[in-house]
Amino acid sequence: MRFPQYPALPGRRAARPRAARFGALAAVVALTAALGGCGGTGDPAGGTTKAAKAETAADTVEPLATAPKPRLPVTVTSADGTEVTVSSTDRIVPLTGSLSEIVFTLGFGKEVVARDITATFEQAEKLPVVTRAHDVSAESVLSLRPTVVLADTTTGPAEAVDQIRDAGIPLVVVEPAKELADVGRRIDAVAAALGVTSSGDELKARTESRIDAVRETIPAREDGDAPRVAFLYLRGSASVYLLGGRESGASSLLEAAGAVDAGKASGLKKDFTAITAEALAKAAPDAILVMSKGLDSVGGVDGLVKIPGIAETPAGMDRRVVSIDDGVLLNYGPRTDRVLAELVEQLYPEGGSGR
Repeated sequence: MRFPQYPALPGRRAARPRAARFGALAAVVALTAALGGCGGTGDPAGGTTKAAKAETAADTVEPLATAPKPRLPVTVTSADGTEVTVSSTDRIVPLTGSLSEIVFTLGFGKEVVARDITATFEQAEKLPVVTRAHDVSAESVLSLRPTVVLADTTTGPAEAVDQIRDAGIPLVVVEPAKELADVGRRIDAVAAALGVTSSGDELKARTESRIDAVRETIPAREDGDAPRVAFLYLRGSASVYLLGGRESGASSLLEAAGAVDAGKASGLKKDFTAITAEALAKAAPDAILVMSKGLDSVGGVDGLVKIPGIAETPAGMDRRVVSIDDGVLLNYGPRTDRVLAELVEQLYPEGGSGR
């Protein structure tokens, strides 16, 4: 899930040649790191939106009330086909932000000794970062004497992963999340690797229950028309503006919120396509979904509508922009209910006026 040759998609590592590749999602999540110095979001009047407040609230994880009790050793099969035996969870290194989120929520926060640059939530922010530029630094990981390392199939470079394994460190690879249905699978995989399947079951049940509760709040539209929402990847400093298609990773979230992924519906099959006036006209979004720091990178809503083609869409004309914290938007993990709730709140203000 990395595009190291492509300046639009910073902050991730080169994909492992032998691993399955799901490039768009991790690259988009990595915008958090690339734009980490940017400020909050802006509303059409230039003020602070609810999304900016939600960003602060969402930047923590909520561990389970029950402390984990690992049953070790355990042997699991990595997503790359490797059999891995984990004998200790005393020193854990998760190599993606989304994996860190699951590990902390399972209750292992005190055992985590390092973080990937995309782990931006409050409890992890003081941990040493074991990435160098866009790559995992094997030397940095090994210097922290981990007892288990968690990665996904996009973690790279391959040489770094091999170096960690060659040093005798148990390294478990997990498939990345592509959609809402992957939330439970990811939790199960991490919990199994850490020997806490019962905690995994508890977290999965809690997460799914909260997501279901949010879905119950989605107002029914009297006209029967779901809002069309275009997911845009914005990197203003590099003048890169991309429209999400079927494989962007946002479709499942938008559909769960009762919306239509405008890029997917317009026939875009790839993950991301460069924005053109023609593509936007075909997508015809009623609203635009962006990451908050990405929106800030183009100068807020005022700058967004200056991108060719945006102002001519229904969303641009109405200045209807939904912005959500970079660090959680596409993680598909224990905080996805918060993301969905924020998406619903912004898509249907005041309970869905105009329905």
